[in-house]
Amino acid sequence: MQMTGRVKEMPHETLEKLILYPQFDFEVNNYLKQYASIEKVLVKAYKQMGFIDDHQAFRLVHAIDQLNLERLKENTKESLTDIALTIEKEIDKNLGAPIDHWHLDRSRNDFQACSQLMYAREKWINLINKVFSLNKTVLSKAAEHTRTMMPGYTHFQSAQIISAGFYLTAVSIHLGETGKKMLQSLERMNRSCPLGSGAMSGQEYEWDLKTMAHDLGFDSYVGHALTGVASRDWVLDMGSALSFFASNMSRFLTDLMNWGSSEYRFINFSDELTGISSSMPQKRNFPLLERIRGKTSHLISIYQDFLIGQRNTPYSNMVEVSKESTSSLPSLFKHAEDVLDLLNLMFGHLEFNVKIMEQRCLNDFYGGFTLANRLTKTCGIPYRKAQVISGRFITESIAEGYSPQNVSVQLLEKLCSDAGYSNTLSQHDLTAIFDVKLALNAKVSLGSTHPDKVSALIRKQEQEIDFMFKEFVEISDKVRDALLSLKEWLPGKRTNP
Repeated sequence: MQMTGRVKEMPHETLEKLILYPQFDFEVNNYLKQYASIEKVLVKAYKQMGFIDDHQAFRLVHAIDQLNLERLKENTKESLTDIALTIEKEIDKNLGAPIDHWHLDRSRNDFQACSQLMYAREKWINLINKVFSLNKTVLSKAAEHTRTMMPGYTHFQSAQIISAGFYLTAVSIHLGETGKKMLQSLERMNRSCPLGSGAMSGQEYEWDLKTMAHDLGFDSYVGHALTGVASRDWVLDMGSALSFFASNMSRFLTDLMNWGSSEYRFINFSDELTGISSSMPQKRNFPLLERIRGKTSHLISIYQDFLIGQRNTPYSNMVEVSKESTSSLPSLFKHAEDVLDLLNLMFGHLEFNVKIMEQRCLNDFYGGFTLANRLTKTCGIPYRKAQVISGRFITESIAEGYSPQNVSVQLLEKLCSDAGYSNTLSQHDLTAIFDVKLALNAKVSLGSTHPDKVSALIRKQEQEIDFMFKEFVEISDKVRDALLSLKEWLPGKRTNP
C-alpha cells in the first residue's frame, strides 16, 4: 500500500536514525494501547454514521486486536517510520480484504494528540495516587509527634518552641495544595479530548465527538479543532504543578538535611537508609535526603524545557511542540514517581531524637516573646517598651550566668524600674514563662503549635484528603471503566472475521 503521492524517496538514513525511529520506538512501546483504543472508537463512529456495517466493524475490531508490537517494529520502514501510518497499514494487512470507508475523513494530527494525552493522563493518575499516599504517611508521622518539642528557627536562629508534628503538618499542607493542583489539571485534561479535531480545522462529516470522548474516558470534546491539535497546555499544567511541589519540598528537605547533621542530631534513620564514609568510620551519612532534594531539581528544569519548547512557535499542529517540546515528558513522570516513592520511604522511617531536641530547647531563652506579652497585659507596660525590657532581661540573664530554668524576678523588677515601670509578675510566673515544657501550650490560636490545635489540623487535613481522594477516584474509575468497556466492545453479532 502506497502511503503518499507527494514523496517518492524513503527518509534519509540520518533522519531515520536520529529522529524518526527513536520517536516510533517510543510511541509503539508507550502509546500502542492508546492508539488501539482510539481506533476502536473510530470504528464505532464509522458504524454510527453508516459508513460500515456490523460485519465490517467486527472485522476491524478483530484486526485492531491483532496489532502486535514486534510486527509493527518489523514493518515500520514500509510506512515512512511513522507510527500512525504503520498501524494503519498493519490493520489493513490483518483485514485481508480492504474496507473502503475505513479511514475516511481522518488525520494523524488529532489521532496522535489524543494518544499522547491519554498516555499522560494514565501517568498523571498514578502520580496523584502517590501524592495522596505520601500525605497520609506524613500526617500519620505528625500525629505521633504533636508533643515532641523542638526549636523553631527564623533567619537560621532559634526562635520559638514548636513540635515536630507542627512542622510536619506544614509539609502536609503543601502536599494537599499539590494534590489540588494535580487534580485540577486532571479535570482540565478530561475536558479536552482532541479526537475529532482533524488536521486543524475540524471534520467534514458529523462525527459524534461527545460520545467519542466519553468512550475514551473523557468528559467532553475540547470544543475547538485548532486548540485540539495545537495546544499542549496540559503539559505546562503538569510541569507547573510538579515545579510547585518540587520547590517547596526542596525547602523541607533542606531543613531535614540540617537536622540530620552532626551539629543538630535531631533526626535519624535506620541503617538500611544510611550511608557511610569510605575513609571516616565515625560517620553515618544520609545520602537519601541529598538524592531526593537533587531529584526535585529535575522536575523544575523539565518544566522550563516545556516552556522554552513551546514559546515562539506557531499556534498550529507542530511536531516541534507535540514531540520535541514534550520529549522530556517520560523523564518528568519517572523523576516525579521516584521522588514521591523515596519521600514516602523517608517519612515512613523518619526518627526524631526526642531527648536531644528537648535538651536543645532548654538551652535558650525562648520565653522572651511571652514575657513581653505578659509585661504589657499584666503590668500595663506599652508593648514596644515591654519588648525592650524583655530583650535586656535575656541579655543580662546570660551575662550574669542565669539559665532559662533559673531566672531572677529581682533582675526583671530592676529593669522595669529602670524603665519607669513596675513589675507585678511573681517568681513563679517568670519561671513558667521560660519553662519550655509549657511553651507548646502557650500558643492557642488556630493553626498554632499547641498540641490540640495541631491535632485538630491533622483531622482537618485528613478530611480534606478524603474529600479530594473521593473526587479523584470518581475520575480515575470513570476513565478505567470507559477504557475497559471499549476494550471488550464487539459490534453486532459475533461471526468469523
